[in-house]
Amino acid sequence: MKMLEIKKLYKDYGNHIAVDGIDLKIEKGQIYGILGPNGAGKSTTIGMICGLIKKTSGEIIYEEETNKIRKWKENIGIVPQDFAVYWDLTAEDNISFFCSLYGFKGEELIKRTNRTLDFVGLTEVKNKKASEFSGGMKRRLNIGCAIAHSPKLIIMDEPTVGIDPQSRNHILESVKRLREEGATIIYTSHYMQEVDDICDRIAVIDNGHIIAEGTSEELKELIQNKNNLIVSVAKRIDGLEEKLKEITGVEKVIFLDNEYKISTLKSSNLITSIVAAISENGGDIKNIINEEPSLETVFLALTGKNLRES
Repeated sequence: MKMLEIKKLYKDYGNHIAVDGIDLKIEKGQIYGILGPNGAGKSTTIGMICGLIKKTSGEIIYEEETNKIRKWKENIGIVPQDFAVYWDLTAEDNISFFCSLYGFKGEELIKRTNRTLDFVGLTEVKNKKASEFSGGMKRRLNIGCAIAHSPKLIIMDEPTVGIDPQSRNHILESVKRLREEGATIIYTSHYMQEVDDICDRIAVIDNGHIIAEGTSEELKELIQNKNNLIVSVAKRIDGLEEKLKEITGVEKVIFLDNEYKISTLKSSNLITSIVAAISENGGDIKNIINEEPSLETVFLALTGKNLRES
């Protein structure tokens, strides 16, 4: 059964079209990843799903029943990228407050607060103020405030940004547990490996359109006829990106962290041509890696951009 269906969703801001006729289906119990560079329409789409942004046209249907967000918004939990907690309140008081906004009180409110504190691993520090928490603990509290009312649909926007690996692993395990308990999750991240590891299906959005959609493996199959080369150099070479693009078979080139990432059609002669072009233009090649298909290479091949850079 579908948890969410989007039909021809469109949003414009005068001269700017942010979302241009998106169609999307998300089944109950899925973790659904949405990837897109900055300005692609990802945040606008999420905002319309939540009812925070008014759509220009199109339909958003919840549980195959209603397209009225006012009738359904209590079933949504939002974990924003920016923290949505009260820094002067304790972890316990934060979660209790946000849960009470959905009508819970008395013993039921206490029960839900305690269960949520345990779920996000903050029971032992429940009496500490949020301002005293580490970055990872703040992220977990941010999640706790969004899920205490047991929403059917949870939207997580960059929930692991800027935290340590241990806290990241804890959050990813929590996301999978929420799915096991019946929640449907929309997940955005700049960390491709996270999306690859936990998402059942993934949509890539660029310029207001969904340009690819499917499982991780299905997306990787889209570039089976392509290579992704990573060429490490001593320093950037002015104008080299354009010179490399002139080579027949080279499709996309970006430079990041002293590496040229080059998306190409498969050809035995391309590496030779690329090395020659770099050397002829004064490049000092340190290393060359031919990457196996990954979500990172899919994203580069489809958008010509590196998600972390964008």
